[in-house]
Amino acid sequence: MADFLEKMKDLARANKKTIVLPEGEDTRTIEAAKAIIADGTAELVILGNPEEISIPGATVINPAQAEKHDAYAEELARLRSRKGMTLPEAKELMDDATYFGTMMVKMGDADGLVSGACHSTANTLRPALQILKTKPETKIVSGFMVMCVPDCDYGQAGTFIFADVGLNEYPDSEQLAEIAISSAHSWQALMQTEPYIAMLSYSTHGSAKSEHVEKVTRAFEYVQERAPELNCDGDLQLDAALDEVVCQIKAPTSSVGGKANVLIFPNLDAGNIGYKLVQRLGKAQAYGPLLQGIAKPVNDLSRGCSAKDIEAVVAITAVQAALDE
Repeated sequence: MADFLEKMKDLARANKKTIVLPEGEDTRTIEAAKAIIADGTAELVILGNPEEISIPGATVINPAQAEKHDAYAEELARLRSRKGMTLPEAKELMDDATYFGTMMVKMGDADGLVSGACHSTANTLRPALQILKTKPETKIVSGFMVMCVPDCDYGQAGTFIFADVGLNEYPDSEQLAEIAISSAHSWQALMQTEPYIAMLSYSTHGSAKSEHVEKVTRAFEYVQERAPELNCDGDLQLDAALDEVVCQIKAPTSSVGGKANVLIFPNLDAGNIGYKLVQRLGKAQAYGPLLQGIAKPVNDLSRGCSAKDIEAVVAITAVQAALDE
């Protein structure tokens, strides 16, 4: 469990990036920022009132009074001109810390953004989609958790990616396939090992018949078509995905069963409930929700996050930024 986070911190220190934190008014953000500076995992820009925020080693900016406020507004108005955005509207948005921080990333003045401690996912995601947009050839933005389960022999020494856990309520087959492919790439980027992707269902290899099972099997087929190099299988029940003995009984031909480390849930209900069950009952450390599919690293925090959670997500965001170079 600690190994994953320490690995992220080591990678972040080795190629230090600048991360912007728009929620400078939040006490958890301030506590985390002090620890991040002391730990050396990232350069920080904190958005808020410089007269009220004093963190040696961090840059504190009031968006409304920032030197680049108007320049950012002009670029935002240009980017959104086809949507009818005017310069006065763009200037007003630049007073908003999340929009300002996202423009910092867009303009290369920061490498990534972490927000959500006191704002909704929509408040973080909307500026990212409007300004940064999605990665080339990516059709959908999704949310994943890195789950580190103590004393667990499944996955990679108890480490998994769970997706989607935060954004797409009822993805169709093509969207589910996109989530699986993005999650595989996220695993490769962060863990630097081979992903084994299980498309989860209440059925294993057709043991049950319904439109819900068919959605998962079609998603698996789409993954095979678009990314045949990936180790992926579905439909798989969770026990067959994780346990080799169960897999031999239920899905003896599966190349993923018993080895899965990337778990793709059929809908947001299952994903959100699943990760919280593992977090609470399995005493797992849950890192995220992390966003995938955006052109540059932007990550969303849970509003119930701790300062330690913010530290972890900043380190992961810095690693994502370094890998995007």
